[in-house]
Amino acid sequence: MSKFEVYADEVGGYHFRLRARNGQIIAVSRSYKSKEGCLKGIQSVKSSATGARIVILEERLETD
Repeated sequence: MSKFEVYADEVGGYHFRLRARNGQIIAVSRSYKSKEGCLKGIQSVKSSATGARIVILEERLETD
């Protein structure tokens, strides 16, 4: 079963990562100031992503 892991960073912020069933990390959050904010971020992802569409942003090649 996939899982969200919440962890503290070295400067006192909180992050979450989403692990797939096989243990691979498939998403990492930004830094949150509080653990409660981090947990709200997880809830937001869980509720917002169920019907999320995929948008492919085309890369622009720069030439000299």
